Amino acid sequence: TEKQYPRLFETRLMQRRLELSLPLIQLGAIEDLPEPARSSYEDGVRRAARETGALFLADGDIPHAWPYCRATGDRETIASAIEAAEPCEQQTEALIDIALGERVHPRKGLELVIAQHGICRAITYFEQFPNLEDRKACLLLLVRTLHAELVANLKNAIERREGLVPTVDSIPELIAGRDWLFGEFDAYVDTSHVINVIRFALDLGNQDSEDRHAIRLALELCEYGAHLSPQFRMRGEAPFEDIYRDHAIYLHALLGEDLDAAIEHFRAKIATQDDPMRAIQSAQVLVGLLVRHERYGEAVQISLEHLSGIPPNQLACPTLYQLCQLAGDSD
Repeated sequence: TEKQYPRLFETRLMQRRLELSLPLIQLGAIEDLPEPARSSYEDGVRRAARETGALFLADGDIPHAWPYCRATGDRETIASAIEAAEPCEQQTEALIDIALGERVHPRKGLELVIAQHGICRAITYFEQFPNLEDRKACLLLLVRTLHAELVANLKNAIERREGLVPTVDSIPELIAGRDWLFGEFDAYVDTSHVINVIRFALDLGNQDSEDRHAIRLALELCEYGAHLSPQFRMRGEAPFEDIYRDHAIYLHALLGEDLDAAIEHFRAKIATQDDPMRAIQSAQVLVGLLVRHERYGEAVQISLEHLSGIPPNQLACPTLYQLCQLAGDSD
């Protein structure tokens, strides 16, 4: 009644020790108890934790429920609670830590980061956790969020100039015939955000409709970037030196559009690099693209020509042996 749930938890444990004729005050570790008392007591601990966690959840207190649910392995219950929650400001940081830091619900955690801190912090979190279980959903969220932010800002600029809000949500349609949008110092979202998101978009697949739609949105971001003044168009990492054009070529290739031209484009990148490390980076990108389109024989050849001296653990693409296995070419 007084909602002293942690004390209730300790009382439940004391009750269980009494039932098992154990000392009411726990002495030593649970692991030191003899069987079958140990297993029976551990079961009592789990039941007490489950009860306590449920009581905190009933009060909408997810952060205090989490340690008890974590102890019982009941992560799904916490994930569902976070998904349904309308967090107050006092709980938001704790929910971000549980959802994203503890990997309970990464996509929702990233959503909370965007709402609380903006997309810049969300991009930083995304880079900090490269092995998120829900990475695809997080990536889709970043692409959609940045695209929506850019569309809204372009519409605002157009309304101020023309007096009417455009009804389209396509970036190419919004900027078509409006060269005045792109003066020397004109940008409508942070350029680093655009560059990071189109770079992340290279990891999207080409089979799922959600992925393909997100690739289309990323291509629109590339189109926007290509219109920016030189001040906002810095040189990228090989083979994406011309950041917006080179990423657009790769993203189109992911969709199967102009694939042969893209392969030749990146093959030429390898040949024209004046730095061996940039040539290696370019070769790995091309191998990855070929593998995604199951052109394993060509990938084997590129690996033989340009990557044969690189230790496998330093490659960001399949090794030569893996490529040969994929190609079914044991010879």
